[in-house]
Amino acid sequence: MSDRDERSVPTRATIAEVARAAGVSTATVDRTLNNRAGVKARTRTQVLDAAERLGYLPERRSETADPGSIVDIDFLLPGGTNTFLRMLADHLDALAVARRDTVRIRTHLIEGFNPDALARKLVELKETSGGIGVIPLDHPAVREAIRSVAESGVPVLTMVSDISNVARIGYVGIDNRAAGRLAGHLLGRFIGPGGTEVGLFTGSLSYRGHEEREMGFRHILAEEYPHLKVVELREVRDDSRRAHGEAAALLAAYRNLSGIYNIGGGNRGIGQALEEAGRARDVVFVCHELTEYTRRFLIGGIVDAVIDQNPRIEARDAVDWLTQAARGRPEPTLPPIRTQVIFKENIPQI
Repeated sequence: MSDRDERSVPTRATIAEVARAAGVSTATVDRTLNNRAGVKARTRTQVLDAAERLGYLPERRSETADPGSIVDIDFLLPGGTNTFLRMLADHLDALAVARRDTVRIRTHLIEGFNPDALARKLVELKETSGGIGVIPLDHPAVREAIRSVAESGVPVLTMVSDISNVARIGYVGIDNRAAGRLAGHLLGRFIGPGGTEVGLFTGSLSYRGHEEREMGFRHILAEEYPHLKVVELREVRDDSRRAHGEAAALLAAYRNLSGIYNIGGGNRGIGQALEEAGRARDVVFVCHELTEYTRRFLIGGIVDAVIDQNPRIEARDAVDWLTQAARGRPEPTLPPIRTQVIFKENIPQI
């Protein structure tokens, strides 16, 4: 063979070259090519793409993670006294036990309404997680963290409240603007033409979902019930004790208050304030989520209507979606989360 012939024989790419092309470490390339655990599905795809492109592999070995392997998914939920979020966490914990042979589900409680703490945890988890479900605060630090996680190849799913301008794979939750309109319709019909003043409570407008509910609520009042005026909006950070104090102050300030709509958590505190003031029968109270407290308030006539989203279904859908994404498979076909209006006469079993 001549020197020219020898030079024409292509040399095989090295692991270091594959690592550079894929933007990962040589250790990650080694784990991927030897089908070892600890490599995210999307990272695996990046490495195999680069190896095939550079001629390191004669053909594609695998397009997805090993279907029999256990994947790791994480959920970031706000901590605090919000009963609905505790119920959601309990359902995730139950799924962690039921599906332990196929998926490791880890739930992390983050200090409520702290965007920096949430952003730090998101970035920390991108090194070990196969997929992350998060209830996001609509804040620049959180958006940047989600972008960083998504760019690293880890799928991110938003839950309960959505966020804009980030590469999340989807959203599991209700249409919050429609839920706000529904609350306004219920309040308007219950109050009737005699009332004029309405109080509005929210957990925090840092949640896009709470902002959307307020928007829908105000719009339907303007369209259908213009005689009703929102006299105040008070943020209670989903804290029952704070909600109790704010509700007591509102009731003292507005003796003609006809209705209250609570966008977020803290229903227990508002209901207690209505009871203590002796105004539970005079003020129409519409809120969200069927919990042990709103159930009792419905039976006692303190709450008139509860707009519920099913946390068990939300937990199940989020786990299904993230498990599929972590394995590099197409997203499952999931029906949208529906709202249910619950009155005293149709209270279901929790």
